[in-house]
Amino acid sequence: MQVLQLKRYGGPDHVAFGELPRPAPGPGELLVRVHAVGLNPIDNLIPKGDFKPILKMRLPATLGSDLAGVVVEVGSGVTRFEVGDAVYASIFDTPHGSLAEFAVVPELAAALKPANLDFVQAASIPMVGLTAWQAMHERMHLQPDQKVFIPAGSGGIGTFAIQLARHLGARVGSTTSTANVELVRSLGAEEVIDYKTQPFEEVLRDYDAVLGTVRGDGLEKALRIVKPGSRIVSLVGPPDAAFARARGMNVVLKLVFGLLSRKIIGLAKRRGASYAFHFVRPDGGQLAQIAGLLEAGSIHPVIDQVFPFAQAKQALAYLAQGRARGKVVVRMPVA
Repeated sequence: MQVLQLKRYGGPDHVAFGELPRPAPGPGELLVRVHAVGLNPIDNLIPKGDFKPILKMRLPATLGSDLAGVVVEVGSGVTRFEVGDAVYASIFDTPHGSLAEFAVVPELAAALKPANLDFVQAASIPMVGLTAWQAMHERMHLQPDQKVFIPAGSGGIGTFAIQLARHLGARVGSTTSTANVELVRSLGAEEVIDYKTQPFEEVLRDYDAVLGTVRGDGLEKALRIVKPGSRIVSLVGPPDAAFARARGMNVVLKLVFGLLSRKIIGLAKRRGASYAFHFVRPDGGQLAQIAGLLEAGSIHPVIDQVFPFAQAKQALAYLAQGRARGKVVVRMPVA
C-alpha cells in the first residue's frame, strides 16, 4: 500500500511517498480502508522535529492522525465494530499514521462516522473536535453564559471550537482577518476583532476562559482580558511540568518544561488565573458524543480545500501557509 512517510527529521524535504505491506490489526484493533484524511498543523511541526521530546516516533513513520473510512478487518477482542462499518478516528500519539491506503486504528479511538457526513467531512473533525471537547469540558469546565476567548476563529480548531462553545451556552470572542469576520460571526462568535485593524486586548474584557491557539505573545496579551478565576488552556505551549508528569517524562524534561512555562504561569497567577497546557488524546467515546452533535446539526464541518492523495505534500504546504478557512482534507483513492 502507498503511504506518506517522514524519512528523517528536518522538514518537508524529508517527507516522501513510499510502499509498505498492508498491515494486520492486533488485539483490540481495527484495519480501516482510509477514504479521507484531515490534516492538522502538527502534521507540519512533527517533520521539523518540534515534538521529538514528546512523541516517540520510530522513523520512517507514516504521517497523519485523522481519518474516516471503512473497517475491513477486526482484531481479536473487538466488540464495538464489525467489517463494513464506516468509522472516523484520531490515531494521534499512536504508532500508526493515517496518510495511507490502510490504517490500524485502536478500537477505543474509533467511533461510527456521523451518518449525515461524507468521508471528507468526517475526516475533518477528529483532532479539532477532541481538542475542543477536552479543553472545554475537562480543563475549562465551561459553563453557560461564561465568556471564552478563541483566537484565530477562521482556522481549523477555531471553526469547531466556536461552535462547541456556543452549543455549551458560552459567549465567544475571537479574532480573524478582515475577509473572515462574517464567517467567524456566522459560527457563533459575538465579539469578533479584526486583528489587522484593532488589538483585541484593547477591546475585550472580563473573559472567563482562553483557548490558546496562536504561537507568539498572544497568550500574554490574552491575560489582559481575563478576570480573576479564569482558566487559560493552551494548545500551542509552553508545555508545563504537569504535562511532563502526566506523560511519565524524565526529571530533566520535567525541569525544562517547568522552566519554559514559569513565566506564563506567573503572569496568570498575578491576574488570579490558572494556566494549563493541553495535549489532545484519542477517545472514541468522545467522538461518538461529537457525532451526535454533528448529526443534530448543532455543529457543522468547515472545509477549505480537498486535495487528492497524490498531492498530499502540496496539501501540507498549503496548510503551513496558515490561511485556510477551516480544515484541509486529503481524499484517498478508493477502488
